[in-house]
Amino acid sequence: MPKSIVAVVGRPNVGKSTLVNRIAQSREAIVHESRGVTRDRSYHDADWNGRDFTLVDTGGIETGKSDDAFAGSIREQAEAACAEADAIIFVVDASTGITEEDETVARILRRTKKPIFLVANKLDNPDDEKTIWEFYSLGLGEPRAISATHGHGTGDLLDEVVEALPEEAPKDAYPADALRVAIIGRPNVGKSSITNRFAGRNRSIVSDVAGTTRDALDVVVEHDGRRYRLVDTAGMRKRNLVHEDVEYYSMVRGLRAIDEADVCVLVVDASEGVTEQDQKVAGLAIERGCGLVVLLNKWDLVTTEEAREDVMQSVARRLAFAPWAPVLRTSALTGRALDKVWGVVDRAGAAHNGKIPTGQLNDLLARLRESGHTKVDGPKRLRIQYANQTGNRPPAVTFFCNYPELVDDNFRRFLENRLREVFDLEGTPVRLRFRKKQQTA
Repeated sequence: MPKSIVAVVGRPNVGKSTLVNRIAQSREAIVHESRGVTRDRSYHDADWNGRDFTLVDTGGIETGKSDDAFAGSIREQAEAACAEADAIIFVVDASTGITEEDETVARILRRTKKPIFLVANKLDNPDDEKTIWEFYSLGLGEPRAISATHGHGTGDLLDEVVEALPEEAPKDAYPADALRVAIIGRPNVGKSSITNRFAGRNRSIVSDVAGTTRDALDVVVEHDGRRYRLVDTAGMRKRNLVHEDVEYYSMVRGLRAIDEADVCVLVVDASEGVTEQDQKVAGLAIERGCGLVVLLNKWDLVTTEEAREDVMQSVARRLAFAPWAPVLRTSALTGRALDKVWGVVDRAGAAHNGKIPTGQLNDLLARLRESGHTKVDGPKRLRIQYANQTGNRPPAVTFFCNYPELVDDNFRRFLENRLREVFDLEGTPVRLRFRKKQQTA
């Protein structure tokens, strides 16, 4: 059954992410003492009493007086989460009482007709529950005393939440048939802008401040009858530049998004060319077995022929280990070539999950044997008897031969290049394995 959506909202630093982690039984939502750590909506699978649902952890809603440059966007994202939710958990801090920001959030929520559960968090001592009565004045019904840290009261809360959810959600947040695409790259190269272009709405906060996206954010998009699960990841910096522990955990979740992706779309700032860090991020995706597509974003800023040539030279030099990765020159600002991305991602996804017919694979081997190209070490001469595909996502081909130890990097590259010439493997890495053929009696 499609999953219902439960949004967790409130002002900053009231324990929303702690509650999300408690309910989802994970540590995916960032928890930190700083205000405004969660800036965008992030989605987490949860279940209670046999009912599956999706939790949405939102950025803290702040008043217009806030000094946070992102406050307006945070409020917009939280309101968007409420609009798509089937039920809303409004978290307040019982240890501090009602604040102006709580009243602001309450005014927003009173306009919605969704089921709302007012939660007074940080009541670690059940004997202090009498302090929650003042929250009746928010006009959202009875406040529920909980401690997200210790779990006190969360079970009773979830009993009420799942009872209020509709029998059938309008749509599945995570379709099983969707191609999983991770948008990856350094900070401030335009990942969120591109995600928003694909989604057709402002799904991620877009700003010219590096490091705006701190969580890996999911959105399901349908294009020409096919569905895609796009994950906009936090920008990945060099390890020695990751000073905040918050940013470190964001990067870890970005790596997890890569692990779960079928295809990674590496976004590069074309005005800077492919940098060493872009190279390392691409290497992470390939190392984890993802398909890879490269977008040279901000191409509209590369205005001279000399500059364009420099950018393409940086691609050839820095991404020489992945010549099979298609490269598109795009602009999230103008929309240049973004319509071509779908087809390229589709082909990469098909190659990533494809099957090479065993007969055709061994026909290729027969032609290679006839060419005489092999490896020789003294009396040892490499002979490959046969091969078959032994895995996918990415494709893995096992070659059965007499002396696997003779295979070096040059011969691996030779075989991979021959495979790519014959079979459609654009956009995906290939794993080559060599095993000694067992002699029969």
